[in-house]
Amino acid sequence: MSRVIGFLSIAAFILLFSAASPAFASKTLVVGMELAYPPFEMTDASGRPDGVSVQLARELGKALGRPVEIRNIAFDGLIPSLKTGKIDLIISSMTATAERARSIDFSDPYLSTGLCLLVGKDTTVASIADLDQPGRTVAVKKGTTGHVYAAAHLKQASLLVLDKEAAAVLEVVQGKADAFIYDQMSTFRNYQRNPETTRAILKPFQTESWAIGMRKGNGALKAQVNRFLADFRRSGGFERLGDRYLKEEKESFRRMGYPFFF
Repeated sequence: MSRVIGFLSIAAFILLFSAASPAFASKTLVVGMELAYPPFEMTDASGRPDGVSVQLARELGKALGRPVEIRNIAFDGLIPSLKTGKIDLIISSMTATAERARSIDFSDPYLSTGLCLLVGKDTTVASIADLDQPGRTVAVKKGTTGHVYAAAHLKQASLLVLDKEAAAVLEVVQGKADAFIYDQMSTFRNYQRNPETTRAILKPFQTESWAIGMRKGNGALKAQVNRFLADFRRSGGFERLGDRYLKEEKESFRRMGYPFFF
């Protein structure tokens, strides 16, 4: 019995020491994201990770006292990488959906957006309802909520599932697809790049919230992340990121009467 008590005492001491140890606190926080979604996840001119999500991850690391490693992972590989322990968190403009929440946990939401449409400039499409017809082709990015929505609701249209956002935009630009379903910010930016060939229908037909993903059962980390998000918002951190990376979009959305994200 004394050996059992002694073992338990040692184990409790190790756990207590680990929790308080600077070495434990400084353990690298590995954050997964797909660096192909500017201005949220991207690389700078030198090829280094940059963008809203990258800066958010770094600010989170500072708050937790942990160095941050960014790993560039294809969007549809993020949840498998999280579940197998290759990364600690997902910060990649990921919508917190009920389906995803069955396999991972999410933080409190930090951004609100919605699904909308990039369509050909001369098309008669005016809303999502116009796409559910024979002869229509709808482009989506694999693994996104736009993909999920189209698969569930657009039963009569042809679905074109692509790995890259740029490829889906090109289908619309070239007139091969009637629409691309994606979030408001990206749709607005893609329209700005292609004003001669596209239109942006920015009123969302499905509202969404982005959140930070983490493995199930890690309540302590979830509490830390939620506390950080609340403090970061209260201190104006999200406004600063918006001004740094999305200044033009903030002004344009307010002018058009759409609420701005953060």
